[in-house]
Amino acid sequence: MLNEESVINALKGVKYPGYSRDIVSFGLGKEVAAGNGAVSIVVQLTGGNPQTAQQIRADWERRLRVLPGVPRVFAAGKLPAGQQAAATGANAWADKNKLPGINRVVAVASGKGGVGKSTVSVNLACALRHLGAQVGLLDCDIYGPSIPLMMGIHEKPTISPEEKLVPPAGHGVKLMSMGFLLEGDQPVIWRGPMIMKTIQQFVTQVAWGQLDFLLVDLPPGTGDAQLSLCQTVPLDGGVIVTTPQEASLGVVRKGIAMFEKVNVPILGIVENMSYFTAPNGDRIEIFGHGGGRLEAERQKLPFLGEIPIYTEIRLGGDSGVPVAVSHPDQPIGQAFGRIAESLRQKLS
Repeated sequence: MLNEESVINALKGVKYPGYSRDIVSFGLGKEVAAGNGAVSIVVQLTGGNPQTAQQIRADWERRLRVLPGVPRVFAAGKLPAGQQAAATGANAWADKNKLPGINRVVAVASGKGGVGKSTVSVNLACALRHLGAQVGLLDCDIYGPSIPLMMGIHEKPTISPEEKLVPPAGHGVKLMSMGFLLEGDQPVIWRGPMIMKTIQQFVTQVAWGQLDFLLVDLPPGTGDAQLSLCQTVPLDGGVIVTTPQEASLGVVRKGIAMFEKVNVPILGIVENMSYFTAPNGDRIEIFGHGGGRLEAERQKLPFLGEIPIYTEIRLGGDSGVPVAVSHPDQPIGQAFGRIAESLRQKLS
């Protein structure tokens, strides 16, 4: 059974270089966590150098990966404060400004849940693909992944000869989501560091290939996970999704402030669920109207457009065929197409 005890027992086989004792007997294993087919561990080194850390890390990763039911290992080594700077050179994230083959990385965020951020993400990705761009979509909502359902893809990623995940594709868009790695309705019960390591691997250990755009569907909230992600992933800009009412805008302002704190340029605001047209032609503003545009003006940000409430949008998300695919040349799909074209021009 995979648990913290089985992980620690495996680590007892990792010898500290130059000694006959293992790293557990030295008391170096910290923050051990196990569950949902993943293991996370931090090893606090008391001396040595970055080369020693790399040697120990290679040994513990090898031993942990052979444990039954452990497809993912998230491991980190910490050197003493005086040597930490030298060790960061071996960090895969030290040069975060380069993602080979990916021209632009754009985050789609809201600061809160329930505003249709994932719906906007999938339709925006498909609209960019309709415009001829090579597009990838990364679902960073680890606890509640919805991209597989909305894109109609449920196959698991394969492994390339370079031992990278090969993302499945839907409607011409390359996809990666925690939902591809879970069985049925299995919940993800992980600690924060495991979430962050997973997202990091989704960026660096996935064979994205050549992309014009990688859209990152951020999870709700503005806490440590979102801040760390924005600081880690080399974002070219962020798109803010809101609904018209003040209850949404009040939290969205926090999302805008989050991007500003981590120096990510805001590409604009999208107002989702802007209004509803009844069968008799009456326009019904269920959540009010115009709040997104007014907030964009107040914040001196571009207003990218409004998305009305259409039954077809919900049906498309449930069936796995977004309206940007099924109705690209009709008003329902053109709403997303105009936003996609605006983004493409801003990032060209």
